[in-house]
Amino acid sequence: MKQKSTVIQPRRQFLALAGATLLGMSCKGRKGGLGGMTFRMGERATVGKLIYNVTEAQWKTNLGDGPSARVPEHRFLVVRVTITNSSTEQAGVPLLTVFDGTGKEHRELDNGEGVEGWMGFLRLLNGVETREGALLFDVPPASYKLQITDGGDAENEQVAYIDIPLQLESDPVLSEPPALPTAPGAKQ
Repeated sequence: MKQKSTVIQPRRQFLALAGATLLGMSCKGRKGGLGGMTFRMGERATVGKLIYNVTEAQWKTNLGDGPSARVPEHRFLVVRVTITNSSTEQAGVPLLTVFDGTGKEHRELDNGEGVEGWMGFLRLLNGVETREGALLFDVPPASYKLQITDGGDAENEQVAYIDIPLQLESDPVLSEPPALPTAPGAKQ
């Protein structure tokens, strides 16, 4: 009987170690909704060597005027942000992502046509450089969490989040239309 227990004990240890290793591997590299601090809009949010500050979020029903206006699938969310590279080495800032209340991911658009001060598609910040600009998303109106990153490789990337509350009053098209004047002689 003692021989069986000495054989079973190493198997249990092996299975426990293998299970812990597999669990660790399955969680590695997952970012959406996991870990990372959450900051409010207007607060300085530091992630590694990058410092983000979301200064404004506007909802737009279109970009531009007339027949050449860009129309979104849902609504355009224009996020004004300042990004500072606090290190002395060059750093890249990838396209960012917002998450809605259910955890659904929405990637930043790679075309900023019609957005004043668009940050661009390729974003390299030199050492100790600050850049101000706009990010563009096409999302349904809701509150979101902007996932920010230090721009590191996928294995070691640091992330945090900035709350972007729903504020629809920023787009005049979304407000209530003015009252129409009554025609002379019409009943009121």
